[in-house]
Amino acid sequence: MKDWIRKNLVTLLMASGMILGIFLLVYPSVANYWNSFNQSHAIASYTENVTRMSHEEYKNILNDAREYNKRLADTGMRWTMTDTERAEYNSKLKIEGTDVMAFVSMPKFHIRCPIYHGTDEAILQVAVGHLEASSLPVGGKSTHCLISGHRGLPSAKLFTDIAKMKEGDTWTITVLNETLTYECDQIRTVLPDDLTDLQIIEGEDLCTLITCTPYGINSHRLLVRGHRIPNVNGTADITADGIQIEPIYIAPVLAVPSIILLLILLLISTRRAKRFNSEDFKKLYLGEKGLGK
Repeated sequence: MKDWIRKNLVTLLMASGMILGIFLLVYPSVANYWNSFNQSHAIASYTENVTRMSHEEYKNILNDAREYNKRLADTGMRWTMTDTERAEYNSKLKIEGTDVMAFVSMPKFHIRCPIYHGTDEAILQVAVGHLEASSLPVGGKSTHCLISGHRGLPSAKLFTDIAKMKEGDTWTITVLNETLTYECDQIRTVLPDDLTDLQIIEGEDLCTLITCTPYGINSHRLLVRGHRIPNVNGTADITADGIQIEPIYIAPVLAVPSIILLLILLLISTRRAKRFNSEDFKKLYLGEKGLGK
C-alpha cells in the first residue's frame, strides 16, 4: 500500500487539489441554496400557522402589538432593555408553532427572509432580525420598524443586495395576514453608534433596513429607510414563493460534472503514461543488453 501511495503521490495530490477546488467552488452556492430552502420552509410554516388562527386570536395579537407601539411612541425607543421589558417584547407577535414574527420581501432583488425577534448572531447567520428597541412591524402612525441583516455571508445572501437599492424602490413586510409596503426615501451611511436616523418621527410610518458597510470592512452601517405606501394590489401576501435560484448559483453546480470528468480523464491518462513509460524503459534496457528483437 505504501509503495502504491509513493508511486501515485503526484496523482493523489493533484486529485486532492481538484476535489478541494470543487468544494470551494460549490460551497457558497450549495450553502446559500440550503439556507434559502430553510427560509422558505420557515415562511411556509409561519403562513400555515397564521391560517389556523381564529379571528379572535388574530385580533388580539395584532391589537396587542399596536398597543405596544403606541406606548413605545410615548416613551421613546429603549435601546437598553431590562429583562422584564425583553420578556414582554419577545411575547409580542408570538405565533404558536413558529418563532417567525413576520417576513420581508424584496422582489427586485429576489430576497425573501423570515424576521425573528432580536438581532442575536445566531439569528443573523441564517435570517434577519427585528431590532428589539424599535416598533413592531405592524405599521401605524408614529412607528419606526428596524430590520437588521448581514450581507456578504458565504452561506446566505440575506441583505447582500440592499446596497443596490435606490430611492423609489419598494419592499414589503408580511405580518399575520397583512402586507405592509414601504417605498425607499432615504439611504444613509453612518457610524454604528449614530442613532439619529433610527428614531420615531411623529405621525410617520417608517421602516429601515440595516446592514454593515463597506463590504468586508463593516466599519459603518447602511440605513435604507422607507415610508409606508398603499399596497399595489391591496391584498395580503401570505403564500411563500418557491425558491428562486439565480444563474450564478446554478453555473458552479453544472460545472461539477465537467470537473469530475476531467479528473477521471486525468487519472486515466496518468496511468497510461506511466504504463507507456514503463514499457518503453523496458525495451530500451533490453536493447542495451542485446536482448531486444
